[in-house]
Amino acid sequence: MITATNLCKSFGPTRAVDRLTLQINAGEIYGLVGSDGAGKTTTLRLLVGALKPDSGSVSICDFDMFRKTEQARAHTGYLSQRFSLYEDLTVLENIRFFAELRGLKREEWLPRCMEILEFVGLADFKDRRAGQLSGGMRQKLGLASALVTRPRVLLLDEPTTGVDPVTRQDFWQLVIKLVSQYETRNSQLATPNTQLEGVAVLLTTPYMDEAARCNRVGFMRQGRLIAEGTPSELRATLTGRILEVVPVPARGELRGAPLPLLKKIAAEDKDVENVQAFGDKLHLRVTASQAESVIARLRDAIPARTGSLAEARLVPPTLEDVFISLAR
Repeated sequence: MITATNLCKSFGPTRAVDRLTLQINAGEIYGLVGSDGAGKTTTLRLLVGALKPDSGSVSICDFDMFRKTEQARAHTGYLSQRFSLYEDLTVLENIRFFAELRGLKREEWLPRCMEILEFVGLADFKDRRAGQLSGGMRQKLGLASALVTRPRVLLLDEPTTGVDPVTRQDFWQLVIKLVSQYETRNSQLATPNTQLEGVAVLLTTPYMDEAARCNRVGFMRQGRLIAEGTPSELRATLTGRILEVVPVPARGELRGAPLPLLKKIAAEDKDVENVQAFGDKLHLRVTASQAESVIARLRDAIPARTGSLAEARLVPPTLEDVFISLAR
């Protein structure tokens, strides 16, 4: 569905995308994550044809994006990072604009628009101006506008940034529903008694809990794809190397040793590669096969230097642990 081969894009001396190769299949949600400036948004703009690469190729549903641009874009829906619809138009007028831009006639776009608005939960707000929508509703409107042409490829640039947790959950349920095979009887989105399937989604996200929902995840750094795999495969790279340290309050105390002091003590251990605060706990990444040795040393060092105890134990790695490891 999406194939990118050796994509390169520079802005002056800055290499924003560096020999990036991706292949994303139908029915797959692919999460692209990385630090700010890693090249994620530039990658999506290259894939949608908004930018021309210095070298490399992009194919959408077997159409070359830069040789058969209109055919490739006909299969593509794109939701940008910033809200880019018309605030003075109503919800329905915005979707109608994109439908007619693609050449749909009234007898085609009206039932399709209403079906999509029902799908994203905006049918009751079709006459509200876009500028009066909440952040989450704006994102849903952006998704609805991207879906009006029945694309087989969806490119979503940080679609849930800045919205509340409930709206994030609702948005994700919509995306999961899109890529799943489901019946659409009596729907204008597909022929009755058939299944709507074959949708591929590529999204960027700063949230590791969202990345964990993807079928596959790619980590970008300085324009390069430095790791790729299922969430389970990526977490497995740090199995046996993540320790959790929790302060244990002494009798009569409300809390144990201060976290900054525990972090300093842990960072001094020769086999501790990285220390990060996770709320009221610490996550330590240790050298392979040295977890038990580090635990034993911390159990001696922490009471000796703080007068308090701390619990140190092995925990399953999270995608955030993987992200921090790769980012460094």
